[in-house]
Amino acid sequence: MDNNNNDFHNKNEHDSNSFDQTDIQKEQIEASESVVSNTNERTYKSERNEPTSNKKRGFSGLLSGVLGGVISAVIVALLFTNNMIPMDTAETNTHETAEEASTPNIVETLASDEADVSTNINEVSQAVVGVVNMQEGNVWEGSQEAGTGSGIIYKKENGKAYIVTNQHVVANAKEVEIVLNDDERIPATVLGGDTLTDLAVLEVDGASIDTVANLGSSDDLAVGETVLAIGNPLGLDFANTVTKGIISGLNRTVEVDTNSDGQADWITEVLQTDAAINPGNSGGALVNSNGEVIGINSMKIAQSSVEGIGFAIPVSAALPIMEQLESGEISRPLIGISTASLHQVPPQYRYEINLPEDVEGGMVVADVQSGSPADAAGLQQFDVITKINGQEVTSILELRKYLYSETNIGDDIEIEYIRDGEHQTTNLKLVEQTEENE
Repeated sequence: MDNNNNDFHNKNEHDSNSFDQTDIQKEQIEASESVVSNTNERTYKSERNEPTSNKKRGFSGLLSGVLGGVISAVIVALLFTNNMIPMDTAETNTHETAEEASTPNIVETLASDEADVSTNINEVSQAVVGVVNMQEGNVWEGSQEAGTGSGIIYKKENGKAYIVTNQHVVANAKEVEIVLNDDERIPATVLGGDTLTDLAVLEVDGASIDTVANLGSSDDLAVGETVLAIGNPLGLDFANTVTKGIISGLNRTVEVDTNSDGQADWITEVLQTDAAINPGNSGGALVNSNGEVIGINSMKIAQSSVEGIGFAIPVSAALPIMEQLESGEISRPLIGISTASLHQVPPQYRYEINLPEDVEGGMVVADVQSGSPADAAGLQQFDVITKINGQEVTSILELRKYLYSETNIGDDIEIEYIRDGEHQTTNLKLVEQTEENE
């Protein structure tokens, strides 16, 4: 019986303690609400009352705030001490341990990657040079600097070094010089240039050349891959400037007007990047994080409303052209016709050439060169060519792209065409294009 009374007494004492703590919390909440209420009322009224009244209420509010804060601190301390609000020390220690363990590895990895990239870029930048276009000046001054661009030293053999750049960088030059990283200028000879691909190859004495760029492959690139553009934007004062970006697009096609007549003459397949390519970067290197050249900077959309769009010629596509330019010329096949796209022909003329209504695309033969393969195959003016080797062609751009990329000199090709409303075919043998038969 005494034990039951003791248990009952202890229970009541425990309930009493809990009740007291609850009352303390309730009183504290009410006190805090009173402080907030008084503070809000004081703030609202202080905008309207005189300074003397503000001092009295300010002191009273300050005293209430201090007392409320002290009471809150005491209650919170008691609750933590009695484990009514447990401190989660284990979780805190776990986070601190994880951060301390992981941070050094992350920093080491990033630092290592950046160091490797910096080393690789420093090496390849030694092979990126300035290219100076010297043109005829007046009778007193002789040749003058007409423009500058960039170039890449890609080969050194038999005492000579070879530089690839853009054709437009050296166009109409009387003399060409390259400028090394140490500002040494070396006279260069233009071995060959190609306006369609915008590539040119220069030759210089290799005695002062110590570094040759490592050419990579552009065939295995992926969108989002990190790349860096190296060149001389805005002239030689900013030589070997490096800008960083990514591959924004692959196999982009850009129409090229080679003779400034407002008509596209060629379609160039390029890499798109957001690495900054500015005037003077032309002919410079687009490299991957391993320091390998994967593109030759060539073009930039120069519009105020367009940012972060630059183009580079894929190095895998450029290499065969570079090898031909070392010998001084590009060998390309020739058919011997001039054409106009069917889309350019007014509707009334479609009727005159008796073109079937279901024919939507093709090339109208405007002229046939005498003695050419087309002449020998019997093609005539106003024939409408629709296919070559089964490949649909609708413009001179598509025709050139197919011939220059998919065929070789001496190949036999089949041409499908329409004459007087009838579908016909003929075969011809491609010959080499020369200055005489262009």
